[in-house]
Amino acid sequence: MRSKNPEYKKEIIAYVDQFYSQTHEFPTCSQIAANTSLQRTAVFNYLVAMHKDGDIEYDGKRILTPFIRASRSAETCQVGIIGDISCGIPTDAQEHLEGYVTVPASIVGNDEMYVLYARGKSMIGAGINSGDMVLVRKQETANDGDIVVAYVEGEGNTLKRLRHKGNQIILHPENPDLKDIPVDFLKVQGVAVWVFKNLSNHKN
Repeated sequence: MRSKNPEYKKEIIAYVDQFYSQTHEFPTCSQIAANTSLQRTAVFNYLVAMHKDGDIEYDGKRILTPFIRASRSAETCQVGIIGDISCGIPTDAQEHLEGYVTVPASIVGNDEMYVLYARGKSMIGAGINSGDMVLVRKQETANDGDIVVAYVEGEGNTLKRLRHKGNQIILHPENPDLKDIPVDFLKVQGVAVWVFKNLSNHKN
């Protein structure tokens, strides 16, 4: 099937959203087929195509986090909130779909995005406070100076500015009270591109 009907895509996404809101799990191909107008094979083909298009994340067996929903207009799209991220000492990030944020399509473009809640005070110098929502471009590479979601082996995930000093990798906190964190290895999981402020967290 070369051409994918956008109405079928919407039907699949609508059922996935409904199923998740009721169970906090994602449906199987068989469950989607039983509750839509598509056959199981067609559902599988659509999920594969939607994964390639960045509409949903699907590994060929199960639906994972839908970073960008298929339902987008010319002006906006919906990006999934998948938990929180430490802005201090690396900790395991919570990764489960908590809802969606409406984001201007001009910011997202064709990139794969997700949103994390920031925790801690180590990035306040970059304008990222605890409770803020950080829009992250999903990617595995980053440039020196980028603010990254980094996985540190044995420690977990953290949000820091990436620096290099010679051959040394540095996770730099944007807080003068905190020290740089040198690491031997890290895995870049995304680059922060935008911050949404929760003004209730910034009262004087």
